[in-house]
Amino acid sequence: MPSPSLSSSSPELIAYIDGGSRGNPGPAGFGVVIQDAKGHTLDTIAEFLGGATNNVAEYRALLAALEYATEKKCQRLKVYCDSELIARQMQGRYRVQSPDLKPLYQRAQDLVHLLDRFAIEHIPRERNQQADRLANEAMDQGGAAPTERTLAFLAVFEKGKLQPLATAPELEEGAEYEIRARKRIPK
Repeated sequence: MPSPSLSSSSPELIAYIDGGSRGNPGPAGFGVVIQDAKGHTLDTIAEFLGGATNNVAEYRALLAALEYATEKKCQRLKVYCDSELIARQMQGRYRVQSPDLKPLYQRAQDLVHLLDRFAIEHIPRERNQQADRLANEAMDQGGAAPTERTLAFLAVFEKGKLQPLATAPELEEGAEYEIRARKRIPK
């Protein structure tokens, strides 16, 4: 059955969005259901993201909905999501502190400013089943089980040696590991 098309008689779009990650971070994906103001499904969007966190996947779903609305020249968008964090950050009720989320949040704000009206509402997961299903299908299609896993622990490099500041995760002897470092700047 063909889906209804977006026309000038449907000035508002509704988007149900969801993102997820298996492992957090791990294989991630998102799903978006686009509806007209009467609740007719116009389109669906799903994408596998590779390795990402749940919150990054949620923001990528929001960005997909915003990009869809702006590409279709829709001026009003109502978003429903089951991520309280994303909803509250976009409403200005929570600050965005994560360096991984700040550029996604800023891009979302830039797109929101292209619309005449934007609203986002947190809903229970059971009211977001179709977007959740799309996100899970994207993660399923995105690949088999990961062959790598991310191990993170706090350490300091002193006197030529890496000194753990917290208990190191289980490491396998003879395995290769990539070490990423951040320089902590004193306050």
